[in-house]
Amino acid sequence: MKLLDNKVAIITGAARGIGEAIAIKLAEQGANIAFTYISDSSSEKAVALEAKLIGLGVKAKAYQSNAGDFAQCETFVSDVLKEFGTIDICVNNAGISKDNLLLRMTEQQWDEVIDINLKSVFNMTKMVIKPMMKAKSGSIINMSSIIGIRGNAGQGSYAASKAGIIGFTKSIAAELGSRNIRCNAIAPGFIETDMTHYLKEGAAADDFMKKIPLGRFGKGEEIANATLFLASDMSTYVTGQVLSVCGGMNI
Repeated sequence: MKLLDNKVAIITGAARGIGEAIAIKLAEQGANIAFTYISDSSSEKAVALEAKLIGLGVKAKAYQSNAGDFAQCETFVSDVLKEFGTIDICVNNAGISKDNLLLRMTEQQWDEVIDINLKSVFNMTKMVIKPMMKAKSGSIINMSSIIGIRGNAGQGSYAASKAGIIGFTKSIAAELGSRNIRCNAIAPGFIETDMTHYLKEGAAADDFMKKIPLGRFGKGEEIANATLFLASDMSTYVTGQVLSVCGGMNI
């Protein structure tokens, strides 16, 4: 028997990178997967991922939806409930960065990051807790970042959004624990994705590596493994926690 047999997991921003790795990992363990992608440019990757997940023997469907938009989240969750019947796991993974020094940061850049990274977590969590409360069980997993714990120059908006996720996670865990709904966060360090490839190039690369005791960037699968732990019954007594998967950067 697999760890997530007959469970339904929804994952935001899963067409590539960490989200894709999470979708594959949960599907390998038997979960049916509903996932979102935001732009037309990601549609081809989303279709390919959907086919790959179905090939693993589970039910899967891609939805074009902006997790930062409240109405779109409401529609997405409603459609998933109609198609899949229930929601057992919610992985709030959607995220962007618009790095800039505060002096140069525009209001639009700030708002875009807060909407996609932080408001999306509110939107999706608010939508999924009703079916989870009805079922008296559920696991909500929010993707924060090591930058949300330690901050980083030039990433004020990103750090604020990811720190906000941590506070939100702890509050929701306190609110919903009596309903057997768990809420945890994962704080990845530097993971090999499209968003971080530039950090491994040029003179700055050595400086970044020096900050990581394990001496390397992480892989999407390593974040997916942590997500699987928090999604499954291996973590039934874990809630309100932040699991740093960062190669030791928070030491």
